[in-house]
Amino acid sequence: MDSRTEPAEAEPEPVAATRRSSRQSTAPRPPLVRELLLVVGLFVVYKVGRQLADGHTAEAFRNANRVWDWERTLHLPGEGSVQGALLHSDTLVHLANTYYATVHFPATVAFLVWMYLRRPVHYVWARRVLAAVTAAALALHLTFPLAPPRLLAAAGLVDTGQVYGPTVYGAHPATDEMANQFAAMPSLHFGWALMVAIGLIVATRSRLRWLWLLHPLLTLLVIVGTANHYWLDAIVATALLGIALAVIRLPRGAGAAEARGLVAADETYDEADGAAGNSGGAGGAGEKESVPELVGARR
Repeated sequence: MDSRTEPAEAEPEPVAATRRSSRQSTAPRPPLVRELLLVVGLFVVYKVGRQLADGHTAEAFRNANRVWDWERTLHLPGEGSVQGALLHSDTLVHLANTYYATVHFPATVAFLVWMYLRRPVHYVWARRVLAAVTAAALALHLTFPLAPPRLLAAAGLVDTGQVYGPTVYGAHPATDEMANQFAAMPSLHFGWALMVAIGLIVATRSRLRWLWLLHPLLTLLVIVGTANHYWLDAIVATALLGIALAVIRLPRGAGAAEARGLVAADETYDEADGAAGNSGGAGGAGEKESVPELVGARR
């Protein structure tokens, strides 16, 4: 009678660490240094380009009168209706000016950082779309300088930034060295805000994700109410963004792939924890399985 017991199999290498790394490898992020250089470089090129578009004062005001007439021909609501609502409260006007001056860049940067960390595939898509819209806007700023409605006498609007503060622009547009005030069309304030909302709606699955549309809606009311932009500036920005989104497509299945990667990593991580928790009872299970062989050996 030959009594044998099978040696316990060696425990497989814990998969928890592997599954944790799969969370990252499912959608590898672009190199951080390269992305920082790209974003900073695009910003510098844009700022320099806007300055190159400066100095066309007479043409900017001629174009402003044209845009004002086009809006009346199209029966668009007057910008003054929105500003009139703001002017009922000094605090409201101040908040609108503050929103215009401080939310635009930080919100877009926060959006890109979150996408980079949590949705790498969506981040690359969003960065490309924003770059394309910004480049198209720069081309329009160079070829179609436009004075904002706060500077247009025919509009009869208040320059809320100068009157109530804060403002990011100098009191004399022709000599303003900090910003080009004749680059109203298209409105990147609105274009970027709309892309932030679209990007977050596409990249997330929350039932409340549609509330992100409040960001471009509030931005639209602010840029018109402070008389920094015409309605047409936002319409043109929307058209440019639509073209960019049609040309630069999110990779098919990218969202599902990222979601599956996160879910799979979580599930297998839980399995690894369960296997580790049961490892102490593995020996007992092995002894129970060997009992029939030992009993048979005594016969």
